[in-house]
Amino acid sequence: MIEPAPLPVVPARSHSLAEQVAGLATGAVLASLGLFVLDAGGATTGGTAGLALLLARVSGWSFTGLLLVVSLPFIALAISRKGWAFTLRSAAALSLVAGFSALHPHAVGLEAADTVYAALVGNLLAGVGILVVFRHGSSLGGFNVVALLCQERLGWPAGYVQMVLDVGVVLAFAAVGDLAVVLATGAGAVLLNLVIAMNHRPGRYTGI
Repeated sequence: MIEPAPLPVVPARSHSLAEQVAGLATGAVLASLGLFVLDAGGATTGGTAGLALLLARVSGWSFTGLLLVVSLPFIALAISRKGWAFTLRSAAALSLVAGFSALHPHAVGLEAADTVYAALVGNLLAGVGILVVFRHGSSLGGFNVVALLCQERLGWPAGYVQMVLDVGVVLAFAAVGDLAVVLATGAGAVLLNLVIAMNHRPGRYTGI
């Protein structure tokens, strides 16, 4: 039997500056669109984005402002543990998410959506957006920073770490949402983190 020829080893190539900018913008658009769909369906997600959505509904304050405020402690953690380059990219991505989140309600006529659909599709969009941002050496702040640190230093898959952290946000949402919405939200948060866990792990990507 003739053995197949081995595949050539292609050296890793880092993203160019233009690719980094395009990647962060793409991830931010997808993540913010996912949050917009979630909000239209009355669902939420985990992480600081989910916490900001929850606080915005309870307080009536701006989601965009709350997202930036609750992310500040994690930005400080990123500076001390991941360095300034990672932190500045993360701050830029987070700012883009906040900006696009403010834009979507004026550009898209989506005032209501089915809760289960919103929870699943919104979290799927957000998960793919976070994955794109991860692949460009950045994060969206919040639990993303903790999850990446655990993966890099302890070898724990980032998606599973974030899934555990997201449980707390889902439980907090249970205090203000009915059971059906909470269950849909929990399923959506699991889907988001499975996207990250299956696609972002050591050895799967060399473009950073």
